[in-house]
Amino acid sequence: MCLTPTGRHYPAKMSKSRSVAFGARRHLRALIGVVVVSSTAAILASCTSTLSELPPQAGGLPEGAPERPANTLPYPAVHDMPPPRSTAVLTEEEKKKVEAELAAMRDQQARRAGTKNSDPQ
Repeated sequence: MCLTPTGRHYPAKMSKSRSVAFGARRHLRALIGVVVVSSTAAILASCTSTLSELPPQAGGLPEGAPERPANTLPYPAVHDMPPPRSTAVLTEEEKKKVEAELAAMRDQQARRAGTKNSDPQ
């Protein structure tokens, strides 16, 4: 409290040093929070590598699980285009011939089975 010449008391204004210290404390608390969260995450991440060696009752792999491969497989090349086809597309005559062969084979199979073939088309 400060005293004015008239004798009145009023609260003292906060000095810059106190406001700077308050800001530094706030930043320190935030920094401590980040350190605590990141260290907790690191500890939890390090525990996951040992879970495969635990017994199944404690959350490990079951007894019948296959072994991990020694070498990791490469990622498939999903964006690579396949090579162009070496065979040509069937002509209309070839399509009709193949359809007739399939129809004859279907009729033959129906006769062997002893049923009458009803054409689905």
